[in-house]
Amino acid sequence: MSNIETSPEGFSLRQYAICLWGVVWREGLRFLHQRERFVSALVRPLVWLFIFAAGFRQVLGISIIPPYETYVLYEVYIAPGLMAMIQLFNGMQSSLSMVYDREMGNMRTLLVSPFPRWFLLSAKLLAGVAVSILQVYAFLLIAWFWEIEPPTRWGYLTVLPALALSGLMLGALGMLLSSLIKQLENFAGVMNFVIFPMFFASSALYPLWRVQESSPWLYRLCAINPFTHAVELIRFAYYQKIEWTSLAAVSAYASVFLVAAIVAYDPARGMIIRKGG
Repeated sequence: MSNIETSPEGFSLRQYAICLWGVVWREGLRFLHQRERFVSALVRPLVWLFIFAAGFRQVLGISIIPPYETYVLYEVYIAPGLMAMIQLFNGMQSSLSMVYDREMGNMRTLLVSPFPRWFLLSAKLLAGVAVSILQVYAFLLIAWFWEIEPPTRWGYLTVLPALALSGLMLGALGMLLSSLIKQLENFAGVMNFVIFPMFFASSALYPLWRVQESSPWLYRLCAINPFTHAVELIRFAYYQKIEWTSLAAVSAYASVFLVAAIVAYDPARGMIIRKGG
């Protein structure tokens, strides 16, 4: 790094690409060395798919709603929600690793780089998204043996942009939360008060019209939940369709979360300096 100009305007595209590759490669190595992280990322959705869905198949019937053109089994309905669940937990896992890096001093090594801070944080975010997408496709491979698959094989390709965008939004949310968490011990509170409410107050496990029938105020809460829009974006893309409202909502939430995270990691005005990080 010593032979690179400290002025961001002096960096070439090749230097930016090398920096991006270095951050992505580091995240990839960390993921490979933490095999239990990969296993745990798959265990949670598979438990819901094989056990929970089997138990509620006869209780929670799913009527014909977009993007479905026929009646579907309950496990088929919750599959997109479980894809988003993998990305949600991966985003939180990435935020945990950032808190750990900050406590160990590794984060300072990254942030004192002459590259712009927004680029470094964006690079780390992209690395986390790439890992989450690999986890989702590993889940889809297992689900295929359970006869859960899109109407055509093109669904595996059309869902990729939706996974990338939803991964960016959930990863940016995790990055923002990492700026607010001072110690690793506080991460359990985030799990209880952020992840689980987002997951259960969404359309991941049941269609919103059923929620509206039982609780109108809960329906309104689910309708503005970022995770709901991530689930619906993935659901429609999996069936080679576009849900424009969810697309706009996820894009907006991702932009807001990312900008807020970059500001929070700014030592001059963010939460890190105020918390003594």
